Parts: sequence; C-alpha cells; structure tokens
Amino acid sequence: MEMNMSFSHDIDDEYEKFIRRMNPPRVVIDNETCKNATEIRVDSANEHGILLEVVQILTDLNLIITKAYISSDGNWFMDVFNVTDQDGNKILDEGILDYIKKSMGPESCIPSSMRSVGVKQSMDHTAIELTGSDRPGLLSEVSAVLRHLKCNVVSGEVWTHNTRVAAVMQVTDEETGTAITDPERLSGIKSLLCNLLKGSNKSSLANTAVSNSVTHTERRLHQMMFSDRDYERMSNDVLDDRQGPNVDVVNWYDKDYSVVTIRCKDRPKLLFDTVCTLTDMDYVVFHANIGTEGPNSYQEYYIRHVDGYPVKSEAERQRVTQCLEAAIERRVSEGLKLELCTTDRVGLLSDVTRIFRENSLTVTRAEVTTKEGKAVNTFYVRDASGYPVDTKTIDSIREVIGRTILKVKGSPEDLKSALQESPTRSLFGGLFKSKSFVNFSLVRSYS
Repeated sequence: MEMNMSFSHDIDDEYEKFIRRMNPPRVVIDNETCKNATEIRVDSANEHGILLEVVQILTDLNLIITKAYISSDGNWFMDVFNVTDQDGNKILDEGILDYIKKSMGPESCIPSSMRSVGVKQSMDHTAIELTGSDRPGLLSEVSAVLRHLKCNVVSGEVWTHNTRVAAVMQVTDEETGTAITDPERLSGIKSLLCNLLKGSNKSSLANTAVSNSVTHTERRLHQMMFSDRDYERMSNDVLDDRQGPNVDVVNWYDKDYSVVTIRCKDRPKLLFDTVCTLTDMDYVVFHANIGTEGPNSYQEYYIRHVDGYPVKSEAERQRVTQCLEAAIERRVSEGLKLELCTTDRVGLLSDVTRIFRENSLTVTRAEVTTKEGKAVNTFYVRDASGYPVDTKTIDSIREVIGRTILKVKGSPEDLKSALQESPTRSLFGGLFKSKSFVNFSLVRSYS
C-alpha cells in the first residue's frame, strides 16, 4: 500500500513539473515604475497554495510588502507586489533580485505537496514541536529539561496567545552536534516534555512531537496554534484597551465570493500571517487588494472554500473572523524586548531563561538563532504577576549577564541615561564573553 502511495505521489510530482515546464512562471522585477518601491510581478499557472509560496519567499527575505494586487480567476494567476527593504528603500542588491527570480521562476519547480506543508528533510537537527497551556517560567522549564537530556537548542521560536503556547525548536545531540535519531531516546524526550507541559493538571491538553524534518517555522506555529484552537475566547474574557484587528466577512452573492476585509496596525509579515491562515483553512484567494493607510494596513480578499462555495453559515463566518484575528495577534508582543548576542554554547538558552524566571519575568515570545558559532536570541518578557516590569529587575539581570549595549525606546532622558552607562564585567561566571551584548527596548512589538 505504501509503495502504491509513493508511486502515485511521484507521478503527481512529475505531472506538476511537466505543467510548469509547459506553463513556466514569469517573474518581472521593475525598479523604474514606482518611485519608492520595487515592483515584482509574477504570472503563473494557478495552484492552491502558490500565493502563500510567493509571499513566503518575500517574507523570508525580510522584505516589506507595502502594496499588493492579486488576481487568479481561471487557471492562471497574476500577483503584483510593491516591496522595500527594512529601511524603506528599493531592492537593488543583485543577489536578492536573482534569488527572487530563481525562487519564483521556472527553475523553482517545487511540488505543491512540499509547498503545502513547507517540509524538507534534514539530518542536521531534530525538530521538537510543543503546544499546551502557557504559564510563567515554562520556557525556562522546557530549556532545563532539554539540557538535562543532553539536547542543544540551535534555533527555534516560541509564541504565546490567549493562554496557549506553541514552540518549534531545532535541537542537536550535545555530544555529536547532529540530529537525534534513536527512537527510544526520542520517545523519552517526547514523554518528559509532554508531562512538563501538562504540569500538575493531568487533564490539561498538551502535545509534543519530534522528527528529523524541517518545517517553515512560522507557518508551523500558525498551524499548531490553530489546531490548539487558540482563536477561541472564553465568554467571560475581558478585552483590554489595546485596539485589536478589525476583521469583517460578508458574502458577495452576485459573484459567489466571500469578501474579507481587514483593518489593523501595519507591521512586517502581516500579509504572510493572513494568507497563511486562509490557505491552511482551505480558502482560495481569487482577488485581493493590499495597501497601507498611514500606520495602518488595509487588506481585502475575495475568497471561496476549496469546495467552490463562499462562506455558508454564520458559524463559519465567525470562525474565519476569529482565526484571522488570532493570526494577526500572535505576533503582537507587549512589554520588554530583550536581545542577547553572544558566543553560542550548550545550555545557553537554559541559563538565560533561568535568570528571567528567578527575577519573576515570563517569556511571551522568543526567537533563537545560531549562526557561525554566534547565538542571537530575542525575548519578549513581562512580569510574571502581570505588573509592569520593574527597572530594578532589569538592572539586576544586567548585573548578572553584563552591560555593554542598552537601548530604551522611551523618553529622550531615558535614552541619554542608557547611552551614558558604562559597561560592567559579567558576574555570571564568564557565561557571556566580552563581545556579547544585551539590547533592551521597552516597546509593543508588531514585528
């Protein structure tokens, strides 16, 4: 049976490659038409998920999509994107432009089965996926367990939203520096982490998965939180003063479309988050207009479900609305942003998050990366009791980790004071080298 499924899968992939050869995607990059942005036009045979593929490529390059027009009626689709770099400039780097052409053009030939889940095999590390109820100090506990199990975290992301937490971590064996492949050991890791996520409440929903595959981390986090139903709010939830996204879903009966409009604060990766959610909910985008109005974003999608029908009921309309709101909110982190850069070593994440926990801070979102022996970790933290983070707490943490670079996004006086501070030696047993730095910004992050 498995052989037949594999054979059928190979035939499907070869058929898709044949279709692409007969109808190769065409990518045009124009730096002349628009005054303040690079225009990227993509024409291709239409497939479910191809819009997400294109948006994902642009997002992974850290490009800002300022405007977009999408049309995909029939068997062909056309996308037009206006993009800039992080500083608002046109894209002039020939290496980036060439990568875009190759990734989206005829040479890409990525089968849709691979594209739909963003999976590629890797023996460099093992992916660990976690979902469960969020609680103060959870990342510290997870990191400590992984360290005890001789697993080194080389990269990963942690999101929290609506009392739930999801994490994707890439780990290696501490001794070999390669993926963990022993089935018995993997089973033990999964069991211990699942029990940790459940905590004292054994009825609490928690899930742990381990594999030697690599997913597109941010898409996988969306999928995990969606499966964990983080979009559901309790009836007695009290909304805070923060202005959330405005999502509206109505049916355009003359054309058999559902029209989704989204108004919210603009931020990087917003288009990816919404397109990712619509795609994974099995909705097809036939037309779309994306733009910005000052600091705000406006998105309009004309969609149908893959079964060919628009939204059929009030319950479905509410679900689409809630899921899009959740997708937008997952990246919004309030409070203190901490960025740590230092020479990587085994147990680094465990040590840093332990310091946070001991100082009554809880991590609401985290990004962990390692490149060429250097670890760059970004944490969004808040006081575990819900109070504003105390400046004395930050001073205490910086005394332990070491002061070199401090940025405070606040009053000019705060910034001036931070710049005048002199570096001090780390008191944490040489944990951080002299070249390491901790960068603190008190912000509401939409990145």
